Amino acid sequence: MTRPFLPALPITILSQNADAIRTELHTAMKKNSCSKAGPEVVIRQATDTPSQINCDAVEVMIADPDLAAQIIPDCTNLTWCQSTWAGNAPLLNGGKTDYTLTALRGVFGPLMREYVFAYLLQHARNLDGFAEQQAATPPRWESATRMPLRGQTLGIIGVGDIGKALMPVAQSFGMTVIGVSRSGNAVKGVERMYATAELHQFAQQADHVVNLMPDTPGTYGLLNEDFFACLKPHSIFINAGRGNAVDDEGLLSSLDKHHLAHAVLDVFTQEPLPSSHPFWRHPKVTVTAHTAAESRPADVASVFLDNATRFAHGDTLLYQCDFAKGY
Repeated sequence: MTRPFLPALPITILSQNADAIRTELHTAMKKNSCSKAGPEVVIRQATDTPSQINCDAVEVMIADPDLAAQIIPDCTNLTWCQSTWAGNAPLLNGGKTDYTLTALRGVFGPLMREYVFAYLLQHARNLDGFAEQQAATPPRWESATRMPLRGQTLGIIGVGDIGKALMPVAQSFGMTVIGVSRSGNAVKGVERMYATAELHQFAQQADHVVNLMPDTPGTYGLLNEDFFACLKPHSIFINAGRGNAVDDEGLLSSLDKHHLAHAVLDVFTQEPLPSSHPFWRHPKVTVTAHTAAESRPADVASVFLDNATRFAHGDTLLYQCDFAKGY
């Protein structure tokens, strides 16, 4: 049974983008002012500094997980926290579980499509090779080696909402899609699903692999040298999930042994990636600064307001995290 409708919803914003999120909330609420479905959202505090938060007054919060983790143990009246991130390890591993935590989901698919296929196409069409020929003295008119995506197999580790968003693009290029999940249960549009225990069989069937697994204790170091040794010499590995899934030394060794052609890495165990890390200088590694699919204040506001209407009516919130599962 749902509870009586809450006409007003006092909230706290704790984020590096607190001011921008507040602005987007005000803009969205003005646009929706004619609707009677949602509550009036009242912003009590908006800051990027945890020490400025009045913890006793926090009941509903929009927050960056790393900042929220510093104060949530003291927020005894907290009932719901809307995260500004897709991954929520700082909160899921924080010990406090007597509140509802919702992730930012349903907004990253288009950005991840751009990221993944930008790099797959760069290698498929050998853009670097043509750039080298153009820059040579004299320039060289040659047919640089290419390996089009058509007919190849894209392997997705972690076929959630973001992984599913890659599928239509892959199929439009004539690729087959295979995937990995904890259960290995069938997913519509995926040629074959593998359980996590079948990672090596999965790797042997993939031409290119994208990791989108969440950060859980069970994923630590899962993608190691044994896994990379199962890939094809022309394979591109893209990590846009979480950095702890990759055994750095195992990946570097596999690249040196030509088990795969290239690694595109957006996430790392330690961020920012230390300047001394060999990934920066390895010729077969591309490093990006955790920018594959960034949270945008407008998306945070949109997801929160949708859930705020549900919260005000006592309905189940979207994108709830499971503290027991770790995602």
